[in-house]
Amino acid sequence: LWEANQFNDALQNYSSVYDIPFPHIPPDANENFIRDLAAQYTDECMNILKKYHNENNAVHIMGEFNFSFAVINLLLSKGIKCVASTTQCSTIDLPDGSKKVNFNFVKFREYKI
Repeated sequence: LWEANQFNDALQNYSSVYDIPFPHIPPDANENFIRDLAAQYTDECMNILKKYHNENNAVHIMGEFNFSFAVINLLLSKGIKCVASTTQCSTIDLPDGSKKVNFNFVKFREYKI
C-alpha cells in the first residue's frame, strides 16, 4: 500500500521489500503483552533477515509507540538497522467544512540511539 516513490526508494536502498502485517495492539494491553509481542515480531524479523541477508538490510517500523519502541530496541541490540518513513503533510479544505489530509513520502530516516 506504499506510494510509488516510497516503494522505489526502498528498492533502491534496500534491494527488496518484505511486508509483515502490523499487529493490532489493544489500548489496554499491559507492558508484559507488549514485551512478549515485540519479542515475537523481532524473532520473525530476524528469521526473514537471515533468509534474505543483504548488507543493506533494514527494518521499516512505524506504528503503536510502545510496541515500536520495544521492537526497535531489540533489533538495534542485535545490530539491525531500523528506519522510519518521513512524510510531508498537506491539507485541503473541502466545501463542506471538512479537510482532506495527504501524506507524501519524503525519505527514510534511521533510528539512532
